[in-house]
Amino acid sequence: MANDSGFSEAELTAMKERAAELRTQKGGNKKAKNLEALLAAIAALPEGDKQIAAAVHQIMTETAPHLAPRLWYGMPAYADDTDVVVFLQLSSKFDTRYSTLGFNGAAQLDDGDMWATHFAIPALTDTVRTRVAELVQKAAPPPS
Repeated sequence: MANDSGFSEAELTAMKERAAELRTQKGGNKKAKNLEALLAAIAALPEGDKQIAAAVHQIMTETAPHLAPRLWYGMPAYADDTDVVVFLQLSSKFDTRYSTLGFNGAAQLDDGDMWATHFAIPALTDTVRTRVAELVQKAAPPPS
């Protein structure tokens, strides 16, 4: 059952456990604090953005666990060792019609001479979840 954060109790417990694990790693305290800040920011979002941000966080955790969650300009983002790779621009922050999922230069979405780097998410559907997971897999494959 989901609470006001947009995450189920089991998901919240797992994320708290992950934050505790991060604290034991070198540089882990910063990673844990970044994760906790991101989760708090998601919990504070208006309902539509909260639902999208929670879903993207879940997808990122499952699809690209090697990217570190953090806030970037106050919004959810996921970074490799040096740069933000994937981020959300929230409709509530910019008073726009829809939120967007964006990819920075480190993302591997290259497709010929021109490719998209931002994707509108007006509502969360199963199709959107699938497409986000596909984009993240392509943009940020696990390190070899």
